[in-house]
Parts: sequence; C-alpha cells; structure tokens
Amino acid sequence: QVQLVESGGGLVQAGGSLRLSCAASGSTFNINTMGWYRQAPGKQRELVADVLSADNTNYADSVKGRFTISRDNAKNLVYLQMNSLKPEDTAVYYCYANQLRLFKVFEYWGQGTQVTVSS
Repeated sequence: QVQLVESGGGLVQAGGSLRLSCAASGSTFNINTMGWYRQAPGKQRELVADVLSADNTNYADSVKGRFTISRDNAKNLVYLQMNSLKPEDTAVYYCYANQLRLFKVFEYWGQGTQVTVSS
C-alpha cells in the first residue's frame, strides 16, 4: 500500500502562485507515474500534470506554460508549481500515483487539497 499526503493548497489572488507538494509513504518501490488531478464543483476530475521521469512529463493544455511538475524520487515527493493562477484553476487538487506489483497496476490517491483563486 502507498499513502499520499498533499500540502500547499490555499487561497491566492489571480496571477499569484502556489506550490503543491505530495509525499508518498508505505511500500513505495516500483512507483511509476505520479501526478496531479483536480476536480472543480460540478465537474469531472481531470488530469493536470503527471511525471514518469524528468524528461517524461504530461500537462493539460489549460496549464501548459503556467504549471510545472517535478519529482524527487529519493524522497518520494512530487511537486506542482502553479504560476499565473486563474479563477478557473479553483478546484480540489489530488495527488496520484500508480505502482506495478505482481504484474498488476495499482492506483493511489491523496485526500485532496483545496486551491481557490480569487479574481
């Protein structure tokens, strides 16, 4: 089992920045992709960004050029630097990880952290 704990959410004005962190603990061997999803009220959860390695990242079109995902494998941490925030970025942000064990892929989610961007 892998546990994911997010931190760094909060309230920020439009144009501001926030940095989200997610710490993985437990049986963290063979964690593959880590990333961030978000869910706004009344909307489906959507991918924000994920990272397999430093040169293998993926971003939603809506955040490209504004958000940067990074990962510290030694410490089992994943970060999301969010710049030039917009009100439409307001959502609960969830940390995500998947892991290969016994030829199966297991998915894990954090409890979520609220990000609110005021106009």
